[in-house]
Amino acid sequence: MTTAEQRGREAAEPTATSGPRPPRTPPRWVRWTVVPLLVLVPLGYVVISAEQSRASGPSARQQQAGERLTQVHPTQLEQRIYQVPIPPGARSVRNMEQNSWNSSELYAEFVTNAGGLDTFLARVGTSRAALTVGKVTITAAQSKAVGWNFGIPHTWAGVKLTRPGDKPDHTITVDLTHPDRPRVYVVSTVNFRHGFHGLRGDD
Repeated sequence: MTTAEQRGREAAEPTATSGPRPPRTPPRWVRWTVVPLLVLVPLGYVVISAEQSRASGPSARQQQAGERLTQVHPTQLEQRIYQVPIPPGARSVRNMEQNSWNSSELYAEFVTNAGGLDTFLARVGTSRAALTVGKVTITAAQSKAVGWNFGIPHTWAGVKLTRPGDKPDHTITVDLTHPDRPRVYVVSTVNFRHGFHGLRGDD
């Protein structure tokens, strides 16, 4: 066999080192260090998350709530669930949603005109005649949650609507200092303990 033929044969035949190498077994110290970390680190995140959730009670929510009051309209879905129909043409609309295991609340604020106020009250099932002048119905805790101040000497009027069954409750306070542009404050509360079917088409 010539030298050229021998070289061609050697090039065609795979050598013992050209095949895939078997996987290397990591050292024992790597297995004893990395594997526990892979288990303990996620577990630590779960524990921290659980503690943070436990600590985020009503007081913690109230401290953070003022930062979440957004200057936008509630979505159509939120308006339907909480039955807070913002009247057309309303200005300075702000809202915030707050959730817990037992209930969910929508805080809403807007400025409207006299007709818009009457329309809003009628759509939530009440009227201007039901407002008690000089009464602030929204509680101090609710006011603190969103930074509302009802201690200002304005012309306040309020009404509280408690609904039977699965309907949301409404706590409404209106600033009537300027009758042509009343400012409405409303807190709508859905109580999950009684069930809720606010998405029904026949509501």
